[in-house]
Amino acid sequence: MSVARIAVTDDAAELLRELRERHGQPLMFHQSGGCCDGSAPMCFTQGTFLTGPADVLLGRLDPGTPEPVPVWISRAQFQYWSHTHITIDVAPGRGAGFSIESPTGRRFIIRSRLFSDAESQQLEPVSYG
Repeated sequence: MSVARIAVTDDAAELLRELRERHGQPLMFHQSGGCCDGSAPMCFTQGTFLTGPADVLLGRLDPGTPEPVPVWISRAQFQYWSHTHITIDVAPGRGAGFSIESPTGRRFIIRSRLFSDAESQQLEPVSYG
């Protein structure tokens, strides 16, 4: 059995369903790891933000939308967070930069914890952009 690197809270899943319905397109996340807005998970409609060889696919969330929501992270940031389980949550506030939840008065945030030794041995492999 493998261990997922990502998860989504019920509140964040609800916002993803609302955004999917409002925009009518599949969604994705990207976590760049930069300062300021770059430290928040950015939600886009798929195809709006292009990933490439400098990005890592952490996995796909199942928030109850018609299709899974891929979560990408920059390769440089993945080097720092490779030992960390990431949960996408939501909090009151304005979303970062061009993230599509900005007008909702809510913003996506990252909650994290270290993997246990046992979990580390069972991690799902990642794919590179």
